[in-house]
Amino acid sequence: MLMKSADAAQRTAALDPNAPVALVIGSGFGGLAAAVRLAARGWRVQVLEKLDAPGGRARVHRVDGYIFDAGPTIITVPFLLEELWALAGRKLADDVELRLLDPFYRVRFPDGDHFDYSGDPERMRAEVLRIDPTAGPGYTAFMAEADLCYKLGFEALGCHAFDNLGDLFKAVPAMARMKGWRSLHGMVAKHLSHPKLRKAMSLQSLLIGGNPFSVTCVYALINALERRYGVHWAMGGTGVLVDGLVDLIEGMGGSLRTGAEVRRIDVTDGRASGVTLANGEHLPADIVVSNADTAWTYKNLIDAKHRKVWTNAKIEGGKYSMSLFVWYFGTNKRFEDVPHHMMVLGPRYEALLKDIFKRHHLADDFSLYLHRPTATDTSMAPEGCDTFYVLAPVPHLQSGTDWAAQAEPYRAAIAEALDKTVLPGLRDHLTVSFVTTPQDFQDNLLSYKGAAFGLEPLLLQSAWFRPHNRSEDVADLFMVGASTHPGAGIPGVLMSAKALETVLPDVATVKRRA
Repeated sequence: MLMKSADAAQRTAALDPNAPVALVIGSGFGGLAAAVRLAARGWRVQVLEKLDAPGGRARVHRVDGYIFDAGPTIITVPFLLEELWALAGRKLADDVELRLLDPFYRVRFPDGDHFDYSGDPERMRAEVLRIDPTAGPGYTAFMAEADLCYKLGFEALGCHAFDNLGDLFKAVPAMARMKGWRSLHGMVAKHLSHPKLRKAMSLQSLLIGGNPFSVTCVYALINALERRYGVHWAMGGTGVLVDGLVDLIEGMGGSLRTGAEVRRIDVTDGRASGVTLANGEHLPADIVVSNADTAWTYKNLIDAKHRKVWTNAKIEGGKYSMSLFVWYFGTNKRFEDVPHHMMVLGPRYEALLKDIFKRHHLADDFSLYLHRPTATDTSMAPEGCDTFYVLAPVPHLQSGTDWAAQAEPYRAAIAEALDKTVLPGLRDHLTVSFVTTPQDFQDNLLSYKGAAFGLEPLLLQSAWFRPHNRSEDVADLFMVGASTHPGAGIPGVLMSAKALETVLPDVATVKRRA
């Protein structure tokens, strides 16, 4: 654990024992960021985590000397993390080394060609023109639209909660300027005609659970984010960031309790008054903040009699993101030709996404995200070895797939595909192997339908139409994380905690009320 700074120790000592209590359900990045911001505002904070270690979807698996980050690995917008360290009187750089990656990631096409996606403007343009010598003007126009989406969608709207219709109406002009009713792929296709370029510039929405052919084009802002801030790796793994955030919370007088599954959010006179744990223990609170999946929170943690907006019918009628099949594996050799991040595309693009998102059908083919952290950080594996995970977007549990039966055949098919393409001889060098399926997302991470990112980020399931940061149903209940505003991805969930601050009650007001 990191050493607490003198400033943090002073904050701990100065914490008002009569300050109001905030309980945070879940210790993913959104919950931990919310806890830091709450503590900085004077709340007494306790984070409750169902699992035996913090991190939620960002937890860490350690097996035989290999370190596997369970989920998010693409770190952009470092200033959102720097803000959290600053709130605790510390500097991120003193605790965590963020290393800029080059390339950010490689997109490998089915014919073996690849596109190295980087932060170097000249190299990016050269890659574009190598694939399509006529694409220069279209690429320039696409970047300009992506920059507009960044300015209007990220800077202006991302950190402010959509709390009422007035907030929605204020955002309408910006959405109109971005032509937010278009799909991301439709926007890209307007500027770029080559199929490879359309894929390379639109697949980013899959990293936040969205089908490029369905999600709003506002998510072109991801392209601008990456160009502006880069793609980074936290040396030692994403778990270093999780541990660092926990240390900030504890240094500010807060606490984390693992093995504490919340069974019910208690509601008294229409307001959240605490939680009841699975063991029957009741914990009182002045406010409750849920970093758990919002659909799961409303459907399973709050009695239906308290829900007039998020009824069971509304929850069940939503369109949910895809799920993920993740295979974690270690090898006893290094595959030096494989970069840190690689998208290994299959033979189908739009048709495969239709199978996943529309038909809820587990197809025989797949596209993959291959993560090799040891390309940058050899500490993630024993000497001379590699740590990997490979992630396949798959339908959520509405597909009816029996993952207990299908997990091994699906893993073996992925292994065969990697062996034939980017990891020759893979199966002869495997040392560690285990998987996470959509069933695990439901059973272990409590994600509704096993969807990995909550509601799909469609136009009418974003911003005001997404579950609000301040509950529409229960007073003093708040939401952070991937399934509330602004959405998934590390920047999105960190911004949800920032948006939370725009709707929190003032500590002094709560103390007077108490």
